[in-house]
Amino acid sequence: MTRSTDILATALAPTIWGSTYLVTTEMLPAGYPVTLAVLRALPAGLLLLAVTRCLPPRAWLGRAFALGALNFAVFWTLLFVAAYRLPGGVAATLGALQALMVIAMARGWLGTDVRPGAVAAAATGVVGVAFLLLGPGVALDPIGIAAGLGGAASMAAGTVLSRKWQPPVPPLGFTAWQLTAGGLILLPFALFLEPPLPTITQTNLVGLAWLGLIGAAATYWLWFRGLARLDPGAVSILGMMSPVTAVALGWLWLGQALTAVQIAGALIVLGSVWGGQIANRPRPAGMNPSARSGQHPFQES
Repeated sequence: MTRSTDILATALAPTIWGSTYLVTTEMLPAGYPVTLAVLRALPAGLLLLAVTRCLPPRAWLGRAFALGALNFAVFWTLLFVAAYRLPGGVAATLGALQALMVIAMARGWLGTDVRPGAVAAAATGVVGVAFLLLGPGVALDPIGIAAGLGGAASMAAGTVLSRKWQPPVPPLGFTAWQLTAGGLILLPFALFLEPPLPTITQTNLVGLAWLGLIGAAATYWLWFRGLARLDPGAVSILGMMSPVTAVALGWLWLGQALTAVQIAGALIVLGSVWGGQIANRPRPAGMNPSARSGQHPFQES
């Protein structure tokens, strides 16, 4: 498959994640963030384990739980805290900083070059998300800001380490390990910190099925598959597709008005995503800095 096909397939994941807010607010009971995170992650992870019949070897258990915590348990928990304590636009703008964090972490953990074009594209994308979602008179809560930054850092670390720790199994098995581990980490917190769920309705079941089967199992398979094939910086900036989808669904489904500033913000985000893919294109072997210095491009330093 070509790189363009891999980019488009990976971009489907954050595009679908943009429906999470609509599904959560319109189809699920309010006030159960950890319980709903468990119901999103654990059944999907167990289903994928049953399909793949691939359990992590003992040597991989620690990494599986570390990645499950970073990509799901910690990230989703802090995401909900930020969403409860901050306006949605502020929380999403803080989350967009993840692309810049990935560039820095990939440099430290993977030795990836910091490309000015990639940094510029990520920073421009953050501005676009702010235009898309921020409104006048925004209230800033310190705990919410800390949660938003912590959530972005958690997902960024999970993204880079998912590339660094490539297991000897297909991406679907890797996804199953992480979803199951993340759900198991969250389960005791859901049982002891939140009241029991009310009676589940048919609408609730449809919402949970969408978030679990599509919004978790299918999309994170695409995400981890992309991380195995593409540069982490190229993948992370695709995450900015999520707020664009969220705003588009609010306009199409809920009848929310779109302002000229929001339309401009959406165009800026789309342009930054496109620019980020160009900036993160693999360099020809002859242009690799390590090759110019006499080091074999695949030789570890």
